[in-house]
Amino acid sequence: MSLVTMTDMLQKAEKENYAVGSFSVLNMEMIIGTIKAAEEMRAPIILQVAEGRLNYAPLSLIGPMMLQAARMACVPVAVHLDHGLTVPTIKYALDIGFTSVMFDGSKVSLQENIETTKKVIAFAHQYGATAEAEIGKVGGSEDGSDDLELMATSVEDAKRFYEETGIDALAIAIGNAHGVYKSAPQLQFRRLEKLHAVVGAPLVLHGGSGITVEDFRKCIDLGIRKINVMTAALNHITNAMKKLAEHKPKFSYFDYSQCAVDAVYENTKHHIQAFRSENKV
Repeated sequence: MSLVTMTDMLQKAEKENYAVGSFSVLNMEMIIGTIKAAEEMRAPIILQVAEGRLNYAPLSLIGPMMLQAARMACVPVAVHLDHGLTVPTIKYALDIGFTSVMFDGSKVSLQENIETTKKVIAFAHQYGATAEAEIGKVGGSEDGSDDLELMATSVEDAKRFYEETGIDALAIAIGNAHGVYKSAPQLQFRRLEKLHAVVGAPLVLHGGSGITVEDFRKCIDLGIRKINVMTAALNHITNAMKKLAEHKPKFSYFDYSQCAVDAVYENTKHHIQAFRSENKV
């Protein structure tokens, strides 16, 4: 139990046909609510923070908190740096104990993405950690600052990328997007099926907020083993705060804190059920 590597977690998910939820956290309340739901539902989870969010949650502060929560949990928890953009940040995450790191090379050429990913894999494996990469462009951006046009992952490029890097987990673009979807996502299931056939590593779906339970499960049946969730949690917290203010205008900090925990807890439970990872410990 407790702090584990993402590789073992995703391999088990592959064998048993479910996906592990990778839940972004920015503060103590989000960590507490996520762990509480995972323990209650006996589900393996990943706690993650993206490099683009570190202005709000410095890695030197949020990282040790995530790690300690994982060590104390009674379910398997991997701790992951999501969308690592710079090698120094990735190295720092490994130095403090993260069991998984991602290099996001989606904005550079395929060749540069391959070359940098291979370097990240090499030193991640020195720490016994898992390495994730991304190929294609998932719409939107992790920090909400960009509105990138989606570029679906090429099956041929993905095959080359996997063969040349041996990456542990690969995030792909099939119509999914970060942040709030402007319209209902039209996921390319046939493309996903082809990607699963040529990539020997577990596949990752970013931009999980806004996808239906039915589509989540279809993705899982076609090879998705890790699904990222953040926007849905933030929206749950925001909506819960609004309701709290309406019903209790003079609410205290402690009311706020418990409200945030409860909102994340409910959101995490919903996604664990959608991903079929309940009772997989």
